[in-house]
Amino acid sequence: MTEAASAAPGRRLWDGLQARALPVLTVLLAIVAIWYLGAIWMNGQWVRDQAARADTVLTTAEFIRQTLALDRPVLPAPHQVAAGLWEGIAGQRITSRRSLVWHGWVTLSATLAGFGIGTLAGILLAVGIVHNRAMDQSVMPWAVASQTVPILAIAPMVIVVFASAGITGLLPKAIIAAWLSFFPVLVGMVKGLRTPDAMQLDLMRSWSASRAQQFWRLRLPSSMPYLFASLKVAIAAALVGTIVGELPAGATAGLGARLLSGSYYGQTVQIWSALFAAAALAAALVMLIGAIETLVLKRMGLAR
Repeated sequence: MTEAASAAPGRRLWDGLQARALPVLTVLLAIVAIWYLGAIWMNGQWVRDQAARADTVLTTAEFIRQTLALDRPVLPAPHQVAAGLWEGIAGQRITSRRSLVWHGWVTLSATLAGFGIGTLAGILLAVGIVHNRAMDQSVMPWAVASQTVPILAIAPMVIVVFASAGITGLLPKAIIAAWLSFFPVLVGMVKGLRTPDAMQLDLMRSWSASRAQQFWRLRLPSSMPYLFASLKVAIAAALVGTIVGELPAGATAGLGARLLSGSYYGQTVQIWSALFAAAALAAALVMLIGAIETLVLKRMGLAR
């Protein structure tokens, strides 16, 4: 084998990585550049006012430096948010109430509990809707109507009702997360369970298959791609519901609590750090669902 032939696979791999990474890096650099320009513009008025009070004239370089180094900027610069994330993740003990890891775990635990409740409810309702015409005509409209009520209006009521019963902590937030997450699962599962066409169902009946056998051997396998697609939406919605549930109660734990305390004291870097931590947590959860999807579908022979 020649040297050129042995280097060909590595070259193709490098070219493939460049083809995929270059567009992403280009968009990322453009976003960072626009972000820096926005920070300079939005923080500039404060710097000008301070310079006018001190009767000083700032050079362009000094003006830009000061707009990107304010303690409480209107819009934090990317490096300030990155420093806030590093301080919150690596600069604190995990058990510290200033640690984003600790707050992230509080939010994650309620998110997973609500996601589990919502997923179970969505799947059970979908099975009932597909197999029972009365449920289809009665439950589905109410499920759709439930999503028209703003979660910001529901969350305080749920928190107050549970608090009056002496229940606080994880469960109220999990219920709010389940409220947002069950609907995508319900819709996706209904669509998936109805995927088999009449010919496939007739073939199962010709084999004297019972309704249970039709469900387990035809409907359920056909619904898997739809289920996992809806689970990715549901897990992100559950995280949003948990954070919203942490806001109206004046919570002291969770990423929502970090957002709330940051808004109270004007700590914009803290707010943005919590937002990015929540985004990273959502991305990790969606990727986890995607990895499980790949394993399950490959095991079932539905994916390569």
